[in-house]
Amino acid sequence: MKKFQIPSQFIAILWLIIAVCVSCKKEEKAKDVPVGNVQEGVFYLEMYEEGEVEAINSINLSSPSIPWRYGNLKITQIVKDGTEVQKGDTVIVFDPSEVQKGVVEAESRLQMSYAELEKLQAQQQSDLEELKADYEVTRLSQEISKIRFESSNYESDIKKREIKLNLDKANIALQRANEQIDNKVKIQKEEIRQKNLSIEQDKARLAEAKETLQKLYVISPTQGIAIINRNWSSGNKYQVGDQCWAGMPLVQLPDMKLLRANVKINEVDISKITKGLKVEIKPDAFSNSVYSGEVTSVANLAVNKDDKSKIKVFPVQILIKNSDDKLLPGLSVSCRIILGKIPKAIFVPLEAIHSEGNKNYVYKKTVKGFEKTMVETGDSNADFIVITKGLTKTDKGALADPFAKDEKKASTTENEKKDEK
Repeated sequence: MKKFQIPSQFIAILWLIIAVCVSCKKEEKAKDVPVGNVQEGVFYLEMYEEGEVEAINSINLSSPSIPWRYGNLKITQIVKDGTEVQKGDTVIVFDPSEVQKGVVEAESRLQMSYAELEKLQAQQQSDLEELKADYEVTRLSQEISKIRFESSNYESDIKKREIKLNLDKANIALQRANEQIDNKVKIQKEEIRQKNLSIEQDKARLAEAKETLQKLYVISPTQGIAIINRNWSSGNKYQVGDQCWAGMPLVQLPDMKLLRANVKINEVDISKITKGLKVEIKPDAFSNSVYSGEVTSVANLAVNKDDKSKIKVFPVQILIKNSDDKLLPGLSVSCRIILGKIPKAIFVPLEAIHSEGNKNYVYKKTVKGFEKTMVETGDSNADFIVITKGLTKTDKGALADPFAKDEKKASTTENEKKDEK
């Protein structure tokens, strides 16, 4: 029987078809893998930190100091955060009920004290007139005794002696009556002084109550944007119903011409931060705006990140150089701190770098697909890493492992074979 032979031309065509199919499959797969260009240019060493805008100069409107008898301060009205206020506007109002009650009580006490003074003066006048009348009666008796004594020349010695004793008695009575009047006047003066002192105290209490009532209405001393501070006990901004101690800063009227951003750097990175570093600042509320800044202060001592954390951070202040009306104190901002730059560098996205032990490699894009290429790396930032050896600026690298699916599939098949055995 004659064997059937396939023509060599047909076999060549078949291999060509298979090669094209495999190539198309690889190209189709390659299209599914994201690719990043190798870039050449200035490479920035940078650090991103969150911060908050603060005015360098501002007027603090604090809770007033009031007498303890009026109880605690309770906010009943407060300006809306970010509102523009004019000089003389009422910014904060505290509950005035206890103070108003104190004003009424002080007025009542003062009126009562005036009435008591008037009554005391009338009583003193009556008592003094009575003493003067008694004195006059005593004086007349003394005059009569004196006349009798002067006309007793022809009386017997015993009678003269009796008349003389009566005159002495009348003189003593007159002197006593005069002393009683003097003493009464002194006592009355002291009583009037004490009552006037009590009235002055009542006046002072009333004036204090009225002054305290005025303090409960906090007035803006100048024009500005009202920024409400945070309540240290709750962590939220002060609002109606909150109680506070005397002297606590509640609202700021910042000078909008000079603003800064306050950030907290962890103890690992603080050594990288120095005065004079340039900063790009983006508010979270409108990230399309970018402001320039400069590090002006780096704390020497670490503080706790917050009240509930033991993580240590270093406060850093950044002067904002080109602020505008949109940038307000209290806004959260993202700060890109420029630590340095490499003028001419080749770098790729971080996603393009893969590691194997202590070696790094990139899946470089080729005509046939992807090729595993070993590279040496240098500095990195949040998005890119410098390539010191292994790539050129014309190369492209995969941003994901192009063979990950095949390896996973091969691993799954191998595991299935093991299970079958």
